[in-house]
Amino acid sequence: MAEQAFKEDIEEQAAVFSALADPTRLRLVRLLCQQQEGRALCVNALAALLGVTQSAISQHLKVLKAIGLVKGERRGYYIHYFINHEALERCREQALATLSLREPVGEKEYENCCPLRGGRDVSGE
Repeated sequence: MAEQAFKEDIEEQAAVFSALADPTRLRLVRLLCQQQEGRALCVNALAALLGVTQSAISQHLKVLKAIGLVKGERRGYYIHYFINHEALERCREQALATLSLREPVGEKEYENCCPLRGGRDVSGE
């Protein structure tokens, strides 16, 4: 059961990192993070501020919505987008957990997987 949870966590982290790997999406997230709470932006405004087409913004928003990082709210004829703060915090925690230094696994653990690990040079040189 713990292994399944670990796998699901890794899959979720990979989806987040993949979504944020695109420079335009990363700029889009930063822009939305700078907005005051309750101040959402429509696709037209986002496109103008980032200097990309409205259709490109829509495609990027689709990816960010799929991971739950961005939400949309209809206001009149337009949908205005904003950061999902709970999802942002979860993404931040995942990134910190993934990129943190952890206690090394004991040498015995490595020896089971890599017999050459036992203190010898494994570089092949």
